[in-house]
Amino acid sequence: MKTFHGIDEYEAFFVNNRENMPEVALALGKFDGIHSGHAKLFDDLTEEAGKRKLKTLIFTFDKPFSAYFSGNDPEVLTTYVEREEAVKRWGIDYLIEYPLNEDTVGVEADRFIDDILVRRLRSVFIAAGPDMSYGRGGKGNIDLLKEKAGDRYEVLVVPKVMSHEGEIVSSSLVRDELKTGNMEKVTGLLGRPYSIIGKVSRGRKLGSSVLDMPTVNIIPEKYKLLPPHGVYFSETVVGSEKYKSITNIGVKPTVQRENKVNAETFLYDFDDDLYGENIQVDLLHFHRKEMKFESLDDLKRQMLDDKMQGMRFNAARCHSEQSEESQE
Repeated sequence: MKTFHGIDEYEAFFVNNRENMPEVALALGKFDGIHSGHAKLFDDLTEEAGKRKLKTLIFTFDKPFSAYFSGNDPEVLTTYVEREEAVKRWGIDYLIEYPLNEDTVGVEADRFIDDILVRRLRSVFIAAGPDMSYGRGGKGNIDLLKEKAGDRYEVLVVPKVMSHEGEIVSSSLVRDELKTGNMEKVTGLLGRPYSIIGKVSRGRKLGSSVLDMPTVNIIPEKYKLLPPHGVYFSETVVGSEKYKSITNIGVKPTVQRENKVNAETFLYDFDDDLYGENIQVDLLHFHRKEMKFESLDDLKRQMLDDKMQGMRFNAARCHSEQSEESQE
């Protein structure tokens, strides 16, 4: 998949490579979190594109509309890197992250369809959710998209997906559950665990030198929405391998003076140096709140207890997965 930051960059790619810009099947949406509703849309998009022998293009935005208009820092479920990683499994050809600025948000809805979707991007098939909005003031909607289609493009309206509890799956619902630390519910809504992707940075090595639990540290991106500070049972992806792990998200108040949030992870049955490597930490279960201890000995005792509790969690999870497989 090739990613472009704006339409000019997309068009320049084909000019520079002396290729004709293809007609595309396009998915239109904000796509923060890549939840199970988005998954249904991408499933339908790739199926229909295959029937028509079209390239696939995801058209999304570089920040939430709410953040742009409020002037507040955005809080995103998926960073640029995480969004790209999440959509790889659909085999999408192109991803455009459309910049939100004074010029782009002022484009009228009609012009957005005619000039951007049809003329510049050559969309002949467009998939979107029923409440998709676009254009100046968000006045463009799915009805206008269908009204202006004519014989230029087809429109597929992908219905909303319901959770097992009967709720409409949305990015807002994922955010609400994430803020409570309900990671099992978040996993169900996303169709996969909530993850943090980042490059391993140098720590103080207290985990290995003092606490007998070597850890790796990643600094979450500034705008990444995190669950409550605390200890989580997790799974860490290193290259193509997965390792059971425990992750502390927070400021490590016992050993760190500055108020810098990081994700510190202990990997079971792993002792290689990962400094500088990109890893993915999947958060499975909230174990306890982050605490400040009176001494390093108190912290060490608690970490050893967390380690044992994590082993029990992993054993129970493994047994549950085996039971589910035997019932299929």
